[in-house]
Parts: sequence; structure tokens; C-alpha cells
Amino acid sequence: MAGRSGERWLTLLVLPALVVGVLVLTGVTVRNSFQLEELRERSVLEATHLLALEKADRIDKRIVEQDDIIAASVDPAAWSDTTDEWLRTASLRTPTVRAVLVLDLSTPDREVVAFASRSTNGRDDERFRRVLVGTFLEELRLEAAPRRELRHLHRNHADQSHLVSYWERQVGDRRYLVVAWHDVGRIVHELFPPLAERGDQQSRVNVVDEQGRIVFGPPSSRDRLTVGRQFATTLYKWTLNVSMSSAAELARAVERRRLLEMVMVGLSALVVLAGMALILIAAARERRLAALKSDFVANVSHELKTPLSLVRMFAELLDSGRVDSEAKRKQYLAIIVSESERLGALIENVLDFAKVERGRAAYHFEEASVPDVVARAVEVCRPRFERDGKLLELTVAPGLPRSRVDERALEIAVINLLDNALKYAPDGRIVRIDVSAAGDVAAIRVTDEGPGLALEDTKRIFERFVRGRAVAGRKVRGSGIGLALVKHIAEAHGGAARVERTGPEGSTFLLTLRLAASVETSSEATRAAASAGAAATGD
Repeated sequence: MAGRSGERWLTLLVLPALVVGVLVLTGVTVRNSFQLEELRERSVLEATHLLALEKADRIDKRIVEQDDIIAASVDPAAWSDTTDEWLRTASLRTPTVRAVLVLDLSTPDREVVAFASRSTNGRDDERFRRVLVGTFLEELRLEAAPRRELRHLHRNHADQSHLVSYWERQVGDRRYLVVAWHDVGRIVHELFPPLAERGDQQSRVNVVDEQGRIVFGPPSSRDRLTVGRQFATTLYKWTLNVSMSSAAELARAVERRRLLEMVMVGLSALVVLAGMALILIAAARERRLAALKSDFVANVSHELKTPLSLVRMFAELLDSGRVDSEAKRKQYLAIIVSESERLGALIENVLDFAKVERGRAAYHFEEASVPDVVARAVEVCRPRFERDGKLLELTVAPGLPRSRVDERALEIAVINLLDNALKYAPDGRIVRIDVSAAGDVAAIRVTDEGPGLALEDTKRIFERFVRGRAVAGRKVRGSGIGLALVKHIAEAHGGAARVERTGPEGSTFLLTLRLAASVETSSEATRAAASAGAAATGD
């Protein structure tokens, strides 16, 4: 008892610990999955940000390199000559510079002292000069002291984007402004395409203006894996957007991986929980089976003790010589014989059941008449029925063929059914046995006039050690193995055993067996019996 109590407490402690462990494992796995997804997205964002920075800086660098060439080639001592010299190599060295202007800031009207243009449209050049002097000049960051460093102005005018690079020069007492007018359209068509044609198949690039209109490249979705970077020094009104072309696939892969991880964790949790449930069910079943075995031992001990006590008591009476009449002597001898027979039948049942449990039950099939076997079993039981004032009525359908059966086993099965009818239907007046056949199946029905069985009992009554619920209240003696033997014998003969009808008017137990057409050799039946025995052992 103390051991069982310890096992129960251990179960109560271990199972909750397992459940908590499964829940903790599930939570940690889910959290790690989300953290891994965040790390993946962060790494993609960092890589995309670096790529956008590198591409934007590359454009700035290309434009500034051209500005540096102009700054180095323009000589303050001969403005016109040097601008003309620039014009001869401009297409190769400064392909995006459209024109170079030199303004004298010392004059009131900001006189243009030098101008060189690659354009063949003079009206466009003149329009730009007017815009530069009249509009852009006011926006240039010109200070009192001249600044030699390169600066840029990027703005829209008349729905056109303009980019000018400018720096100041001091020559004697004169202050000049050198301006390089960049062709924005040429920048877009010549400098931007390499951003997407650099063999980088993992990214998509486009450039949009300050109003979000696409200047270059295909449309891109503004998702969380797209990075925008403004040009730092030159086209600072525009934004370069970079998104990994594999970002969507990466997101789907991450989602699939997370779903797979969730499914695997869920399946693992289900397997663990199912395992615990099976352990609990198996433990409960073992406890129930242990209780049934304990009841079986107690019932068998009681069944053995009662006839032994009666045999001993009446034998002692006969041995003492205190029996004063021949009638009493015969009565006592009849009781001793009857109880000895009951004791022998019980021992036979226990031995047969032990063989079934070990899977060693063997049957010896010989050709015989099923009605004759049933009739012998009825005659064996008839004295007990007559002593209890009950009738046994046997009905046999005509024309039943002979079949290969184990006569002793079939007698035991019928005797067990009749014994149950005698014990569990004490108020019944008659028990009917019907033997019939349908096709190649013989049917033996035993009908009593007892109180019937509960529906739940009809499903389990043929299991080993199981007895009906009404038995406990009425204290009917029994071992709980009789009907289990009936079922085993029926299956060994290719048939089955079940409760066909039950109710307040009584119950009908049906035992079926295959006739000779299906039972061909004793060896085959023996193998079937061994297989059924193995199944009973595993029950």
C-alpha cells in the first residue's frame, strides 16, 4: 500500500513537471523563432542600407570628380581660353556637364566673363544664364569672404530639375564665381543605369524626386525591407531606394520556417502529451487489472474453500458413524459428489484459463455431432438444476451436419454458459438451450429468465476477470473467467461469443462456431487457438 501511494505521489509530481517542461520548451522555441526572424530582417536591412549608401555615394563621387576636373582646368588668368580648352575634352572627361560659366561677382550686374556650352541650342543656354543670374544666384550660399570649396545647388525650376556645382575664386581685387551646369537628363541616363547593372541580382534600385515621382528604375514596394537614402551632396532633393529582390522570398522562407518550427513544436508537444496520456491510461489499466486479478484470487479462493469445507464436513460426519439412517448417508454422499464435481470443474476452468493466458491452449479437433456434445453438457448440469428446482429445456434443429470440434472444450463452454444461467438467474424457472445452423455456422443459444445485464456489461462481460455490476450487490460466487473461456473456445472454433439479447425478462447468450467446411485440420485450429491465446494474454 505504501509503495502504491509513493507511485501515485510520484505520478502526481512527474506529470505536471513534464507538462510544464513541454510548455516552457514550446514558449522558448516560439520566442527563439521570432528572435531569429528579427535578426534575419535586421541583417537584411543593414545589408540593404550599406548597399544604398554605397550606390548613392558612387553617384556623388562621379559628379564631384567631374567638378574637380573643371576646377583644376579653369585658369583665372585666362577664363575664356581655359573654358574653350575644357570644351574640347568635355565629352570624355566630364560627360554630364552641359556648360561652364564664370561670373564676375565684383560687378553690380554679375557680368558673365566666360561661357562654354556643349549644347547646340542657344536659347536654352540663354534661358539658363538668365535663370542663374536672376533666380539661382540668390539661393547660392555666397558669403562676404570667398570660399574655394565646391558646393552644389539642386532644385526644380519650371518643372525641370537643375543641378549646378559652384565655387569661388579671388584674383587680385576681383571675385569670380565658377559654375558647372550639369545635364540632369544625362546623369539619369548615363550614371544611374550602372546602379542596377553591376551584376547585382539581389537588389532593385530606383530614384524618386521630392514628390515621390519615379525618376529612374522600376516601382518598388515600400515595405520594411526597402531602404531609402538621399544623395549627400549633389542630387540631395532625390532619394535612392534599394530593396533586396530576394526580400519577399526571404520573408516567405522565414514564414515557412517559422510555421514549420511551430508545427514541429506542436507535434512534439502532442507526442509528449499523448505519451503521458498513454502512460496514464496504461497505469490505470494495470491498476484495474491488478484489482481484477486480486478479486479473481479472492473469488477462486472462496470458490475452492466452500466445496472443500462441505466435503470435509460431510466426510467427517460419515467417518464418525453418527449418521443414523441410510437416507442421510446417501444424501451426504450425494453432496460430497456434487461439491467434488463443482470443485473439479472450477479447477479445470482455472487450469484452462492458465493455458490461455500463457498462449499454450491446444485443441484436439475430431469429427463429432455438435447436438450430442451440447446434450452431454446439459446432462452434466441437469442434477444441479433439478436440486434448485429449475428446468433445462434442450431444442435441436434437425439436419445439423457433423463437424470437427474439440468435444471437451465445447462441453466446457456450454457448461459455463449454463452455470452462469443458474447463478445469475436465481428466480428463473427454466433455462432454454437451442442448437441450430445457418449455412456453415452452428449457433448455440442459452436463454435464462434472469434480471438481464446492463448495456455497459454486455460489452465487457467476456473479458477476463470482468463480472456484471449487479453481482457485487447480490454476492454471487464466481471467478470472472468462465465467459472469457467461452469466448476463447468459440474463436478457436472459428466463431464468436456475445450477448444476443438482454432485458428484465432474461438474457440470451450466443455461441457460434464454424462447421466442417471451415475447420479442416486440427493443426490449423490449434494455430488459431494459440493466436487467440496470445491475444488474450496481451489483453
